[in-house]
Amino acid sequence: MAQSKSLLTVRVPVPFDEVRAADIEPSVDQLLEEAQRRLDAIGTNNDKRTYANTLGALDLASNELDYATGLVSHLESVLGTNDLRDAYNAVLPKVSSFYTKILLSEPLYKALRDYAETDDAKALAAGHARYLKKTLADFRRNGAELDAKGKARLAEIDVALSELTLKFSQNVVDATAAFELLVDDVKRLEGLPEGAIGAARKSAEEKGKAGHRLTLQAPSYGPVMTFAHDRSLRETLYRAHVTRASTGSHDNRQIIRDVLALRKEKATLLGFAHFADLVTDDRMAKSGKEALAFVTMLRNRLRPFFERENAELEAFAKKNGHTGALEPWDTAYWAEKQRRALYDFDEETLRPYFPLDRVTQGLFEIATSLYGVRIERDVEAKVWHEDVTAWSVRDAAGKRLGGFYFDLFPRETKRDGAWMGGVVDRLPGTEHELENIAVVVANMTPPRAAGQPALLNHREVETLFHEFGHMMHHVLSEVPIRTLAGTRVVSDFVELPSMIMENWCWEKEALDRFARHFETGAPIPDAIKDRMLRARTYRAANALMRQLGFSTTDLSLHTSYDPTKDGDVMAHAREIFGRFSPTPLPADYAMLAGFSHLFGSPYGYAAGYYSYQWSEVLEADAFGRFRKEGILSPEVGGRFRSEILAKGDTDDPAVLYKSFLGRDPDVGALLTRLGCDAPASQAVAHG
Repeated sequence: MAQSKSLLTVRVPVPFDEVRAADIEPSVDQLLEEAQRRLDAIGTNNDKRTYANTLGALDLASNELDYATGLVSHLESVLGTNDLRDAYNAVLPKVSSFYTKILLSEPLYKALRDYAETDDAKALAAGHARYLKKTLADFRRNGAELDAKGKARLAEIDVALSELTLKFSQNVVDATAAFELLVDDVKRLEGLPEGAIGAARKSAEEKGKAGHRLTLQAPSYGPVMTFAHDRSLRETLYRAHVTRASTGSHDNRQIIRDVLALRKEKATLLGFAHFADLVTDDRMAKSGKEALAFVTMLRNRLRPFFERENAELEAFAKKNGHTGALEPWDTAYWAEKQRRALYDFDEETLRPYFPLDRVTQGLFEIATSLYGVRIERDVEAKVWHEDVTAWSVRDAAGKRLGGFYFDLFPRETKRDGAWMGGVVDRLPGTEHELENIAVVVANMTPPRAAGQPALLNHREVETLFHEFGHMMHHVLSEVPIRTLAGTRVVSDFVELPSMIMENWCWEKEALDRFARHFETGAPIPDAIKDRMLRARTYRAANALMRQLGFSTTDLSLHTSYDPTKDGDVMAHAREIFGRFSPTPLPADYAMLAGFSHLFGSPYGYAAGYYSYQWSEVLEADAFGRFRKEGILSPEVGGRFRSEILAKGDTDDPAVLYKSFLGRDPDVGALLTRLGCDAPASQAVAHG
C-alpha cells in the first residue's frame, strides 16, 4: 500500500481521518530531512543577509514538521491506540533531537548574528525586531554558546526528557483506565445525583458487568467525592486517585526523579542556578525567586481566610454528626452540605439548565457580541471520533478566519483533563496564509443515553469557556510571524485570554443567553441564580490555596530540592502539599505521580504552574473594564481582541496588558472577587 500524504503538507481542512500509524514514521523522517535542508541553507547562504533568507526562513523551516508532529501528538492523546503510541514513541527521539540541534547550530547562530548587524535588521518593524531579539536570546539560553561536549550532552538530555515525559503521560492514562470499582449494592451510592448513578450503571453495562461501575475519570470521581454518603466509598476512590501511577507497572516515581535530575543538569549546563530560573528567564516573573515571592505573597494574604474557612467547615461537620477529625475524603462532601445550608444551593440543580448544545450556542453568541465573529457548524470537516464536532469561525464580513474542533467526552484511551491545541496558523499577508485551526479537548459528563443531551455542571461550563478562550487567542491571531503567533506567548500571560472567559459564566446578562432548561427552555430561576452567585466565593480561599500548593511544590522541586538533603521526592512533595491542605494528607499521598502539568512534557508547566495564579490576577483586574463598560460591549471586546488576542507575542505582554487596561495590574481585584479583601493593594511586578 502506498504511503499516505496526510502528514506531508499543511492542509485545511485537516485530514484527521486519513492519518495512519504506519505512515507516521516515514512521513516524519521525510519532513525531518526537508526541514534540515532548509536550516542548512540558511547557515550556508552566501547571499546578502535579509529578513527573508535568514530570520523569515528560520520561522518557516519546520512548519510542515511542526504540523505533522502536532497532529500525531494530538491523535495519540485522544485515541491512544497501541499502534499510534508505538509510532509516536518511534519518532519522538528523532524529533526531539532535531529541535535541540536547531538551537545548538553554530552556522545558524552565526547567520542570525551576522544578520543582526545589517542595516536591514536595524530597520525592522517592532514585531519583527522583537522576533530577532527573542530568537538570539533563545539560542543563547538553549546552549548555542556551549562547547561541543556541552552541546552533545544537552542533546542527550532533551531526548531523554522527551521519552521520559511521554512515558509519564502514558502511565497516567493507563493507571487511570486500570482502576474500576464495581458496586453491587446500590445503597452505597446514596446521595449521588440520579445522573451519576445512571452513568455508573451504563458504564458497567458497556463492560458487560453487573451493578454500577465507578472509575477515576472526572465525571465519575467528582460526584462520589462530593455527594456519596458512604464514607468508605469516598475513601476508596480518593486513595486510588491520589496514588495513581505510583505503584506497579505504571509507576511514575522513578521517572519523576530522573526528570528532575535531568532538568537540574540542563539548567546548570546552560549557566542557570536552577531550572526555574531557566524557565522564567523570558517570562513576566523573570526569575524563580520572583515567582516564588509572588505565590508566597498570595499565600500570606489568603492564610487567615483559609484558616477561618476550615474552622467553620470543621464546626459545621461536627454539629451535623461527623465524629473525629475531617479526612481528605470528607472535605468535598461536607463542603457541599455546608454550601447548601448557607446558600440553599445544590449545584446539581443547575445541570438541567446547562445542556451542552445550548451552552455552546450561548458561548458562540457571546463571542459574536464581543469579537464580531460568526461561529457555525462545519459538517464537511473530517473528525477523528464520532463524538467530535467541527466549527468554522468567520469575521463580520463572512470571511473564514479558521475553525476548531470540540472533543469533550471521556474515553478510556484518551488523556484526562482539558486543553486547547493549535494545529494550523493563518499567517495573514504571507505566501503561507491559510486558516487558524485549533482543537479543544475535555472530559465532561456525556449524555446519559442515546438521543439525550449532555447536561453539564457549572464547573464543566467554566472549563468549556476557559478552553474556548485559549482557542479564540489562537483563531483570532493576526500575526504573520509563526513563532510569535496566537498562544505562543509566555506561560504567565497565556492564561489571561482563557481565564477571563470564565467570568461570563457568572454574569446574569450572559447566563440568560445560554443557561436554559433542556426540556422547557426556561432560564435559571432568579432565586436559584442569586444563590448561585452568592455561593461563588464559598471556600474561595481554599480553592486558590490548593492551586498555590501546586505552584509552591513545583517551584520548590525546580529551585531548591536536593535528594541528598531533602530525601525522597514523593515525601518531600507530600510535606509541601500538606501545608496547603485543609486536612492532614495520608502517608501514601502520591498526587505528584499523576501531575501531568509538571511531568507530562519536557517543559509544560514545570516551574511555571504559578502562571495560573499570575494570570488570575491579570484577568480579574482586566475584567473590571468589561464590568464597568458593559460585559457584552463590542467596544471593550474589540479592544481586547485587537490588543491581546490578535497580537500574540509581538510585544512585551506587560505593554499589551497596559494598552488594554490603561495601567499595570493590581492584585486587589482578585482578592475582592474572592471575598478576601486586604487593606492595601499590591501591584504585580513585571520584573
